Amino acid sequence: MQVLTSLSEGMQFSIQLAVVLICLFYGAKKGGIALGLLGGIGLLILSFGFAVAPGKPAIDVMLTILAVVVASATLQASGGLDVMLQIAEKVLRKNPKFLTILAPFTTCFLTMLCGTGHVVYTMMPIIYDIAIKNGIRPERPMAASSISSQLGIIASPVSVAVVSLTALLLNPEINKHPLAGFDGYVDLLAITIPSTLIGVLAIGIFSWFRGKDLDKDPEFLAKLQNPETKKYIYGESKTLLGQQLPKVQWLAMWIFLGAIVVVAILGAFSELRPQFTDAKGVTKPMSMVATIQMFMLLAGSALIIFTKLDPSKIAKNEIFKSGMIALVAVFGISWMADTMFAVHTPMMKQALGDIVKEHPWTYALMLLLISKFVNSQAAAISAFVPLALGIGVDSGIIIAFAAACYGYYILPTYPSDLATIQFDRSGTTKIGKYVINHSFILPGLIGVVVSCIAGYFLALSAGYL
Repeated sequence: MQVLTSLSEGMQFSIQLAVVLICLFYGAKKGGIALGLLGGIGLLILSFGFAVAPGKPAIDVMLTILAVVVASATLQASGGLDVMLQIAEKVLRKNPKFLTILAPFTTCFLTMLCGTGHVVYTMMPIIYDIAIKNGIRPERPMAASSISSQLGIIASPVSVAVVSLTALLLNPEINKHPLAGFDGYVDLLAITIPSTLIGVLAIGIFSWFRGKDLDKDPEFLAKLQNPETKKYIYGESKTLLGQQLPKVQWLAMWIFLGAIVVVAILGAFSELRPQFTDAKGVTKPMSMVATIQMFMLLAGSALIIFTKLDPSKIAKNEIFKSGMIALVAVFGISWMADTMFAVHTPMMKQALGDIVKEHPWTYALMLLLISKFVNSQAAAISAFVPLALGIGVDSGIIIAFAAACYGYYILPTYPSDLATIQFDRSGTTKIGKYVINHSFILPGLIGVVVSCIAGYFLALSAGYL
């Protein structure tokens, strides 16, 4: 340990950064919970090898993930999610010609309502069926919809990423120079919602023209020569239409949506929240972090009470499992990142502060790359935004480029992208020969870049820049 601690700070930082990156790369390669668990190795080396005091895991973020995931998983288990999907399918099947535009907006809105992009799995078979039966290249709406479902996270009133970013920007211990006129939750959504929707529109417009039409695609036409393959490609229709969903499932949907509406109102009008006096004698409204956690738990409990749901079903669905994996990832990654960067913030501020101030886009680029490493928008925000604030990045820039927290489309390793490839039986949605040239890379880049540009001008008009 003495050998390591006797090195210069620059050398120590380089070795520690290498350790963190190795943990992230190996964890991302293994996937799932491994990404969070590998943080333990990094923490052990930092604390025992370099005598760095352990930092703080993102407890507020983790608890919010837990509350939102449990509520969304309860919604799915109660059947309320099926009602949302049935409504979405009705819209898409009535307008098949505009599927490539409407489908991305549909998955984005579902994410905004539920706070997680994992709701997209149930929509993909429906989107594929509408596309293939109407002669639309499935890659166009499917890749766009997968990307848009994740892009919608930073625009969701109940997403962990939004709550985390708001909490960091309003924390006086982290943000030493709070932004004038920015009161938090609703002000952030006023930038991220329209910028996200503009990005989704750009994705849809691009996707409308991408790739060859099916009747002009020799690879697709060759597959149709085999009767069995043709039968597999066109298959049976996947649909929720015609199903008479019980009233209790409609009730479940309204309970969940009602909780979201109340949260949005409380975010817009802080005077409606309980007021508490802190140790310094300052009276403040209850934080939005606590508010969202409470109302998500309330929504979950109300669903159990009024729909007579068997609670044992909640932990068995995809939303719950994916959410718990995200929870472990955020735990290990945020703790490791805070431990390393906290001790080196002064050095990094001196080295990078001026560069980021002169070239604000470098902040977005770094956030994008970190998001790819950690495969989570909330984890990327928790790991990098405190550091960015510490080295002097303006809060207005962080708000403007909020969409840059979505970068895990760069390589086709994220579950929703992999699932989309499997759902496309035509084979048009795929991973290219060189891996990086996959179906999601261009929609992802277009969506994030356009959203960041739109966010910049919206933040500028709001007086944040």
